[in-house]
Amino acid sequence: MGLREVKRERTRRLIADKAFELFSDHGFGRTTVEQIAAAAEVGPSTLYRYFPTKEGLVLEFVDDCLADAVRWFGDQPALDLSVGLRTVIERVLEQLETNPDRVRAVFDLAERNESVSAHLNELIWRFRNDLAAQLVRRLPSSDPVHTEFVAALSAGITMNIIENVVRVWVDTPGPVDARQLARQAVALVEHGNLPLPGSR
Repeated sequence: MGLREVKRERTRRLIADKAFELFSDHGFGRTTVEQIAAAAEVGPSTLYRYFPTKEGLVLEFVDDCLADAVRWFGDQPALDLSVGLRTVIERVLEQLETNPDRVRAVFDLAERNESVSAHLNELIWRFRNDLAAQLVRRLPSSDPVHTEFVAALSAGITMNIIENVVRVWVDTPGPVDARQLARQAVALVEHGNLPLPGSR
């Protein structure tokens, strides 16, 4: 990463951090873009170049964690897909665990603000679609429709595990080992110990 990219990333992170401080202190709805720009010592137009929406400022940290995991998966020249997807789950959770207060605040804001909740759901769908696209590249492709179907199912299960683990982690007052909980979830899926729809 060159000097210009380092400076851009530093500015982006500063804007997001200052925004989150203001959201925590004054609430999402009562915090203006102008206040965020002033706190980060940038102009509103600069802020909009980095974050076109206020919701993007709230979700920046979670978005980065998800995007990094998909990027890692796509960068692997060859890997066992089951192992790769488990690693995607653990990479996301490992990064989220570096800033638990931020993650809990994101979910708190999403519960209290419809636009934040909608943007969070959009972010989750983008992760699923991006991961499914990476899986399509790696799965056998003699039947493209079936390949896309399997990729979508696999990406959906991966995201559902992440979502449910994070929800337990956020809602549980005591310490929760998110990655251990994820491993339990993967084992339940692998060994058929979930009441999934099936034929008789």
